[in-house]
Amino acid sequence: MSQVTATSLAADTADGPMFVTMGIDKQMFGIEVRHVRDVLREQVVTPIPLAPPEVAGSLNLRGRIVTVIDLRKRLKLAPKPGMGGATFVVVELKGELYSLMVDNVGEVITSTQANIENTPANLPAHWKDIATGIYKMESELLVLVDVQTLLQI
Repeated sequence: MSQVTATSLAADTADGPMFVTMGIDKQMFGIEVRHVRDVLREQVVTPIPLAPPEVAGSLNLRGRIVTVIDLRKRLKLAPKPGMGGATFVVVELKGELYSLMVDNVGEVITSTQANIENTPANLPAHWKDIATGIYKMESELLVLVDVQTLLQI
């Protein structure tokens, strides 16, 4: 089991908030660093009987049971093609840990308020419901995601 631990970073800088970037179904999105606790690979996920479809199960993180949310199901996307493994981003909200199953994790970026725009009207509904804005990167747009809204199942 391979594990990468998130470094201790300030949640905001003088320029603006910091985001961990990740991807799912060819869309990049970001979650504020202050919510992210760990990034994990190759985890054993134990199914939870009678859980909602978005809940893939649970995993053991250093003795704590963490609920695993399948973001593809949460966003009503098709299952990931192929046999590639998922990456797990552990987030904390109100003292509870949740693990988000994503396709990949990118880098930590520091945003500037000038590059953050309101959520566009033409954003697909499954993204619009969880987005707080759009960050303009050099080559693409990063959907900024609200963790609390994302975890409402």
